[in-house]
Formats: sequence, structure tokens, C-alpha cells
Amino acid sequence: MNSQSIEQIAEIQTSAPGGKINSRSEALAARLESGAKALASFAATLSEAEWQTPLHRDGRTIGEVVRQVAGIFSVEIHVASLIAAGQPITGLTWDSVDTMNRNSTKENDGVTKQDTLALLAENSAAAARAIRAFTDEELDRSVPASFNRGAPVTCQFILEELEHAVRHSYLHLSRMWAAR
Repeated sequence: MNSQSIEQIAEIQTSAPGGKINSRSEALAARLESGAKALASFAATLSEAEWQTPLHRDGRTIGEVVRQVAGIFSVEIHVASLIAAGQPITGLTWDSVDTMNRNSTKENDGVTKQDTLALLAENSAAAARAIRAFTDEELDRSVPASFNRGAPVTCQFILEELEHAVRHSYLHLSRMWAAR
């Protein structure tokens, strides 16, 4: 699967017909923004020791997980955009996602809280812009997905279910509160 920046995806997509705001896309984007802001607000209050606190059953530190959430938005939006375009998702499994997360942790060892929070703000804003560009037809489009054992998933499902773009910040934030 080729990686595209969120900005490239947002440029390719068109906004709702007639320039009208798509209420479904807007609601999804607003939820993503709200979760990212909550995660950033929480992370900004952490001491260096808290930033380095490992998460139970995960092993990664809070800082590493915040960085992973910030960095993965482009992949999540890319997958959603492929589905919106009617392209089946192949070669993406939960094992490959786990590998991507482990590699991200290794590659970003030592990234500062300030840099991570800047990346979270930038990438969540770009992801929200890309989500706002989806039409209802694109949100409803479904394709077979390898990470779902070939069962079809819709674009909206991939945006808001499991550990995907809209829900991702909330999921990890609850785990971080518990670790703090």
C-alpha cells in the first residue's frame, strides 16, 4: 500500500456538491478533532516522568503512544480514501499494523513532547480536513478488506470503528488516564 500525505488526499477529494457542508463528514471530523484536542490537553499536562510511564499491557510509554496516534492519521485516512474510491484493501493485516506500531516506536525514540504535540495538532487538523471532503456516497461505499478477513467494510466504518482515525485518540486517552 502506497503512503500518501493527508494533504495530498484532501486535495484529491472534492467537497460536498454545491459547496454545502456534509453533516455526516462534519460530525466525523469534529469528533476526530475533539479526541485529538483532549489527548493533546492531557499530554500537555504530563511531567517528563509521566510522559515516560509505560502503559499496562502495552509496554510503550505514554509519549510513544501519543506519537504513534499523531503519526498514524495519514495511514488511517489513506485507507479510508481507498475505500471511498472503491479500491479493495489488500495486504493490510492486524499483524502488519502491529509491526508498523513497533517500527514507529523504534524510529521515534527520543522524540520530544513538544514535537509530538505539534505533530498531533498538524496531522489531526489535516485528517479532519480530509474527512470533511468525503461525500455520503463515499462514506457508504464498501470494499473487501484484508484486515477484516476479506469482509466488506465501509469508509465510515474504517473512520470510526476499532482503532481508527476518529476513535483512536479516545481509545488511548482512556488507557493513559488509567496509567497516570
